[in-house]
Amino acid sequence: MRVLVVEDEEPIASAIERGLIKIGYAVDVAYDGVEALDKAGVNNYDVICLDLNLPRMDGLDVCRTIRRESDIPVIMLTARVEEQDRLIGLELGADDYIVKPFSPREVVARVRAVLRRAQPAPSAPETVTAADVELDLVRHAATVAGEAVELTPTEFELLRAMAAEPGRAFSRMELLDATQGEAYEGYERTIDTHVKNLRNKIEPDPKSPRYIITVYGVGYKFAED
Repeated sequence: MRVLVVEDEEPIASAIERGLIKIGYAVDVAYDGVEALDKAGVNNYDVICLDLNLPRMDGLDVCRTIRRESDIPVIMLTARVEEQDRLIGLELGADDYIVKPFSPREVVARVRAVLRRAQPAPSAPETVTAADVELDLVRHAATVAGEAVELTPTEFELLRAMAAEPGRAFSRMELLDATQGEAYEGYERTIDTHVKNLRNKIEPDPKSPRYIITVYGVGYKFAED
């Protein structure tokens, strides 16, 4: 995912940039409205975080120009608190609106939420199968080597996320997001507990996992066939 952050206050722009890079997004920064349009015109962004009070061109004018040419998601960042300003931004086609002061973590969570809403809904499969693990998504039932296994909803979603993409390394934040929606860094380590419980239920030898493999420094993955 690639994000354009348009913010003339360098400390705020840098804080948002660091937060987005931390979760694996590529980030460009523009410090005024004209620079924002120049970058948006030559790069393909998945979302734009756009401050309203910008030098050279107001954020509302930037949004209006972008909307004439693209349906890219736009999140407006502003110190303006009047309801009318918010309504104007939304009427111009902004997808979300965050009022300063805000934390970089809030911006990251909003970006993730907007990107999820923007993704086309795929046709949902009814089962997920990897190695000899099979998940029935309709009945919410799991079997391992043909034997039924009772999983909690969180354990089921955790296994579903990894088994759907064998070999892919998931960070703890990504697994939290898959199981609990909006994820917050302070709770990342709860994934370790869920993985331990899941291994105790599905692994022939939990101390030497066959299915759920630890990726040191990253998180976990479901073993490739």
